[in-house]
Amino acid sequence: MGSVQQQVAAPVVLEERQGSVMVLRLNRPQKLNALNPEMGRALVHAMLRAADDKTVRAVVLTGSGRAFCAGGDLDLLRDVRKRNASRELEGLLISGKELCLAISTMTKPVIAAVNGPAAGGGMNIALACDMRVASDQAKFAESFANIGLYPDFGGTYFLPRIVGLALAAELFYTAEVLTAEDALRLGIVNRVFPAAEFEGEVRKLAESLAAMPPIALRDVKRTILADDRHTLEGRLDEEIRLQLHCFESEDCLEGLNAFFEKRKPNFRGV
Repeated sequence: MGSVQQQVAAPVVLEERQGSVMVLRLNRPQKLNALNPEMGRALVHAMLRAADDKTVRAVVLTGSGRAFCAGGDLDLLRDVRKRNASRELEGLLISGKELCLAISTMTKPVIAAVNGPAAGGGMNIALACDMRVASDQAKFAESFANIGLYPDFGGTYFLPRIVGLALAAELFYTAEVLTAEDALRLGIVNRVFPAAEFEGEVRKLAESLAAMPPIALRDVKRTILADDRHTLEGRLDEEIRLQLHCFESEDCLEGLNAFFEKRKPNFRGV
């Protein structure tokens, strides 16, 4: 009998060591690195491993292919919503909470290297990092309102701290798409690099941070978050509660259906 070759699925998060820098790469390029429960769990575990590894001095989070992260996997969300299986979404949201806490409490800098579109939860993962640098091909959007959903993955905590309350409200309410230059102007990203030079520039930045005194960087990071950890945890718990509330609404189902049917949604507030 001939042997049957089994195909091994590629990891949804790749871990690449570059000296004292750990690069974590979201790896569902065919889905624009959209988030599903498997990726959420894998990303949390990879981030915790990087936090615990004393030989890692800086972490880079980026995406495979042409996107950073398109947010939640809408095929999955529509399937879960049609089956009224909110518990399946809750697992992904809990991973989002754990990821934000892992990034915020680790003692080393985490750089979001936004190589392409970052939408919804994908944008908010970038906001949770200490610094954000973007390719000139990157775009950003708090796209939740387009499908009747509430911001998650720490967005309601991090975005107002970065851009202020009024602008954060506008971005949440309108789901406006920002270019990399828009994001730079608003202080959402620290630097923008041409796409052709992006990987090299990110590597140089990460290596420069990894060469800085780790005790000093640790203490600065702790001071920036300071006693706000309890506020962050509370906000993350509230995001999970309100996201599930919105997810179970008819407006969410209408938003998802409208997206796939390529039409404007008719939201009715139910």
